[in-house]
Amino acid sequence: MPALLWFRRDLRVRDHPALLAAADSDQVLACFVLDPRLERSSGQRRLQFLGDALRALRDDLDGRLLVVRGRPEHQIPLLAREIGAPAVHISEDFAPYGKRRDEKVSAALGSVPLVATGSPYLVSPGRVTKPDGAPYKVFTPFLRQWRAAGWRTPAKSDAASARWIDPADVPIQACAIPDPGSRLDIAAGTAHEQWKSFVGKGLKTYDTDRNRPGIAGTSRMSAHLKSGTIHPRSMVVDLDPRERGAQAYLRELAFRDFYADVLHHWPRSAWRNWNSNFDDIETDTGAEAQRRFEAWQAGQTGFPIVDAGMRQLRQIGFMPNRVRMIVASFLVKDLHLPWQWGAAWFLDQLVDGDMANNQHGWQWCAGSGTDAAPYFRVFNPTTQGVKFDPDGDYIRQWVPELRDAVDAHVRTGDRPPGYPAPIVDHGAERREALHRYQVLSS
Repeated sequence: MPALLWFRRDLRVRDHPALLAAADSDQVLACFVLDPRLERSSGQRRLQFLGDALRALRDDLDGRLLVVRGRPEHQIPLLAREIGAPAVHISEDFAPYGKRRDEKVSAALGSVPLVATGSPYLVSPGRVTKPDGAPYKVFTPFLRQWRAAGWRTPAKSDAASARWIDPADVPIQACAIPDPGSRLDIAAGTAHEQWKSFVGKGLKTYDTDRNRPGIAGTSRMSAHLKSGTIHPRSMVVDLDPRERGAQAYLRELAFRDFYADVLHHWPRSAWRNWNSNFDDIETDTGAEAQRRFEAWQAGQTGFPIVDAGMRQLRQIGFMPNRVRMIVASFLVKDLHLPWQWGAAWFLDQLVDGDMANNQHGWQWCAGSGTDAAPYFRVFNPTTQGVKFDPDGDYIRQWVPELRDAVDAHVRTGDRPPGYPAPIVDHGAERREALHRYQVLSS
């Protein structure tokens, strides 16, 4: 009997345990459901990458991918009934929306099981716990147990692993794959090639270069991990435990699993403070706050490293993690705006926008999350820029007004024509941030 393989955050054929599970059936119908609710909440670049990844997956399957639009709890049971599937195979989703969706789909399927095999993570949420079964709230002890838990070797799957049903033989109306027309600087169908290139050229110095935005020192694999065009298992086999760069990269993959675990156990933390003590901290929300927020969005704050990051985000939908921390600290502690404003803007703009990573990265900067940076640690955007972009190469790349400046960090106060003055006084706003924190903690 034919099985139904429902692709979600696993848009690949290599290293795909759910595909192997489905392949035990005589035939397999591969499908993707374009959920209007997720489509509406996705930024245009993220939707473009999704569409590109679906087209690449369809090519890998020689066209045998059925894409339909609608609510999964309606479309998946319909497809299962149409082909007489005894089971629907998936990679497990642990995000709050994904869990609610799968509960609805499972209920609608009735006696047909929704079979979850594998997940998008090295170690799935819920597997790493304290001896008493409680989840970890701090990364370092989580990391130790995460390493001890370990992970499987890559699954030996490819497009030839199953006998695929031609969607033309299924009397269900297919829909067009999204193509909003956004230009991306990253190709969805080249995950493995991109990773191998990074391993050969950038992994060895990753531990230092990743903090230098003027250097191409990051792997740019985050969008691939978000959409599942590669599984992290396929990456860690190339990480030599003797190399510092490789171990630094593995630690970042552990952070990805940690934040997914936090969101799994505390789903309210998607948009609310994980540390509810911060619910009462004073933030600005009036007309002046909105004006400052718009200046931050546009990269017109007058702080070069902040403006470079925000302009890069607007132009290509990406920003190195070090710069993400700097611009987030600026929004929360210099502008005193709610972290949720920044998190929502990032999700709208980022190609790699991931709910767990994004929201908890923002809360780390805001001081309201697990393992949070102490609220009283306020990044000075000028000194941060000098430290991590000492020659100003990153700033000059993304802020044309400063391209010919003697000092791209404009520490002398001599600003080229057209570049704005600082919208706030960092020293004064740092004192204000500390005052608000003292009021909260008193």
